Amino acid sequence: MNAPDKLPGLDSAQLDRDVTAAWNERIVPQLSDYIAVPAKSPMFDPQWREHGLIDRVVRDAAQWVEGRKVPGLRLEVVREGDRTPVIFFELPATKPDSSQTVLVYGHLDKQPEFNGWRADLGPWTPKLENGKLYGRGGADDGYAIYAAISAIEGLKAQNVAHPRIVGLIETCEESGSGDLPFYLDKLKARLGDVSLVVCLDSGAGNYDQLWLTTSLRGNITGALKVEILTEGVHSGDASGLVPSSFRILRQVLDRLEDSKTGTLLPSIFHCEIPAARRAQAEAAAAILGDAAWKTFPWACGADGGLTLPTTTDATEALLNRTWRPTLSVTGVDGMPALASAGNVLRPYTAFKLSLRLPPLVDGHEAAVQLKALLEDNAPYNAKVTFEPDGRVGNWGASGWNAPDLAPWLETAMDRASRSHFGAPLGYIGQGGTIPLMNLLQQGFPKAQMMVCGVLGPKSNAHGPNEFLHIGYGTKLTAAVAEVIAAHP
Repeated sequence: MNAPDKLPGLDSAQLDRDVTAAWNERIVPQLSDYIAVPAKSPMFDPQWREHGLIDRVVRDAAQWVEGRKVPGLRLEVVREGDRTPVIFFELPATKPDSSQTVLVYGHLDKQPEFNGWRADLGPWTPKLENGKLYGRGGADDGYAIYAAISAIEGLKAQNVAHPRIVGLIETCEESGSGDLPFYLDKLKARLGDVSLVVCLDSGAGNYDQLWLTTSLRGNITGALKVEILTEGVHSGDASGLVPSSFRILRQVLDRLEDSKTGTLLPSIFHCEIPAARRAQAEAAAAILGDAAWKTFPWACGADGGLTLPTTTDATEALLNRTWRPTLSVTGVDGMPALASAGNVLRPYTAFKLSLRLPPLVDGHEAAVQLKALLEDNAPYNAKVTFEPDGRVGNWGASGWNAPDLAPWLETAMDRASRSHFGAPLGYIGQGGTIPLMNLLQQGFPKAQMMVCGVLGPKSNAHGPNEFLHIGYGTKLTAAVAEVIAAHP
C-alpha cells in the first residue's frame, strides 16, 4: 500500500512529542496508581460492591479526565442498580458538516493475581523497568481511557479538526461484559451514528509497527465436576473398587479432545478459515518468523532443551491460536496441595475449563452442545455436571471476524503506522475474546472497526509479570489520533 506520507494539517512529529510528554508526565504515574488497586472483575470478586475497588478506579479515571479540561468534553459515570458502572464521555465534532461518531472503547476491571510473579514484582506493585510498566491491568487495558484522552489532546494542540468522539469504558469485560448490552441500549441515542469503533483492548505481533486485529476467538468457560462419593475414603481400602473421579473426568474429556494432538473432536466447535484470513496469517508469519512461537516462556525439557509447541510452522502457529478451537484447564478443585495429600481416594474432581472457539462459531450454541457432550451417559453413573459461566440462556461468548476495511481507514492506519513506527500496518488475528466487538457490530453494522492494543510479545496479560510497553503505547496513542483526524 502506498499511503500519502503526511495527513494534511497535522504535524506528526509534533504529535509524537506531545503524546510522549503526556505518557511520561501524566499517563505512567496515573497507571502506576491504577495498578496498585486490585479492582478484580466481578467474576473473581463477587463482593466487588462492598469492596469498592471498581468504583475507586472508575472515580480516579473520571477525575483524571475531568482534570484535563479538554474543551467541550463532557463525562458521566453511568450506573444502574447493582450493575457495574461505565464511564461515558462525549466530545462534539469540530469538522464541518460531520454527523458521524467515533466510539473509543476500553475497560478498567482486572483479572485476578495468578502466581509465578518475579520476586521483585507483583500484580498490585507497579514497577517501571527498561521502558516497561509491570503490574496487573495496565496493558489489559487500563491505559485505554488515558491514551484516548491524550490522543484527543494531541489533535486539540494543533487545532486539527475531528469528528464527534464518544468514549465507553466498562468494568465487567473480564467477566464477559454481561452488563454491557444493557448500557449499549440505555446509551444508544447518546452514542449517535457510530461510523468507527476504536477498541484499545487487543494485541500486537511485535513492537515495531501498528497491528490491526482482524479476528477474535470466542470462549466458553465453566466448571466440570465429577462426583463419585459423598466423602473421601482410605485409598488402600477403596481403590480398585471405587472408580477414581479423576479417571472418569479424563474419560469425559476424551469425548471432547484428542489428548495426543489437542484437536477438538466434535465438528460443532470448528469452522472453515476464510481465504483472506489465511492469506493475512501467511503475511504476518513472514514478518514474525519463528517469533510467532518462540516468544512464549518455554520451560526446560527432558533433554535439557526447551519444550516444544504444537507446530513450529509460523503460519500454522498463528492459525492454531486464532482460528482453531482449543481446550485449556485453568483451575482445579477437589485436590489437596501436595504437602497435604494423604492416602485418600477423593470424592470428587472439578476442573475449570476454558474452550476457545473459532471466530465464526456461535458461543451459546457451542456451550449448549458442550454441556450435553460432557454430562450425558456418565461412566459408572457418576454425577457429572458442567456449569457454564454466564446467565442461563446466554452462555459462551461468540468470536468476531472484522468487516471489510473501508479504503480510507486502511490508508489512514497504514500512514499512521509509517509515520509513528516507521513500518507498514500489520494484520493479525487474536486468540482472546472481546464480547463487545460482536455487540457493537450488531448494533452498528455499518461501522468500521479499528481494534488494536499494546499486548505484544511476552506482555503476558492475565498471567504473571504482565507489562505495558511504554514506547509502543505512546506510538499507538499517536497513531489513533492520526486515524481519528483522517475520518472523512
